Amino acid sequence: MADKPIRFSVKEPQTLTAFFDIHFKGKSRSDIKSMLAHKQLSVNNMPVSRLDYQLTEGDTVIIRKDKPELTLEHPKARIVFEDEHLVVIEKVEGLLSVATDGRKDETTAFSILSDYLRLKNQHPFIVHRIDRETSGLLMFAKNREMQLALQENWHEMVSERTYIAVVEGVPEKKADTITSYLHENRALQIYSSQKARDGRQKAVTHYHVICKNEQYAMLKVELETGKKNQIRVHLQEIGHPIVGDKKYGATSSPIGRMGLHAQVLEFVHPATKEMLRFETPIPQKFKALF
Repeated sequence: MADKPIRFSVKEPQTLTAFFDIHFKGKSRSDIKSMLAHKQLSVNNMPVSRLDYQLTEGDTVIIRKDKPELTLEHPKARIVFEDEHLVVIEKVEGLLSVATDGRKDETTAFSILSDYLRLKNQHPFIVHRIDRETSGLLMFAKNREMQLALQENWHEMVSERTYIAVVEGVPEKKADTITSYLHENRALQIYSSQKARDGRQKAVTHYHVICKNEQYAMLKVELETGKKNQIRVHLQEIGHPIVGDKKYGATSSPIGRMGLHAQVLEFVHPATKEMLRFETPIPQKFKALF
């Protein structure tokens, strides 16, 4: 049972710092900042997060001893799963997974999660990435040990990575497997080849047509390997680039974004050994085309 909150009636104008100096002389600044970060203090039933907040006569200050569960509140990312070891989020299209050299100050999924976890004295560690214009599931570790466990055993631990792709035209085969070798040039463009040479990485992509019309098809795409831009390059290779993906051959953008969504992520939890599976809905813009 939670402790009852403590209530104070403010008698004269003062800053929140001065209020604590009067009523809680034994509290350290770090303790006070922790209370504010965990929304344990409110003024007139509104949470306050700044020590320089100006109180006025008649204000009611409420201090809760129990810490409310912190949640991530951001329009570009939401938490799908969190425990002491891992965080799985769903990000929107247009959001970088992590900062690149030329975009250090840009908001990313990593920076959003960093701000959130900082309130818990925790920190995210990068496990994998998805493209900026791809929406969907993205996993982070909460410590170096979990990060290494996942990265070093990725193919053994991750049993399913499924994407939904909307492509131009309709593939001749309702289902097929695309296998090739990928190479990145100096312009950071990925190329596909059937020849295995030094520096080229084997990539395997499975697809299945979910629905179609005269102009477009929606595919369920499963990765056997997870190379950079793999799905985008492979679908371009078979003549059906992802809509909105100019970099890899698209000539149309009917939904105002790239038509790729990381829908399913299934893996063995490296600490608990439990099989976890997360699935997000197909974006409404994708379905509206059909």
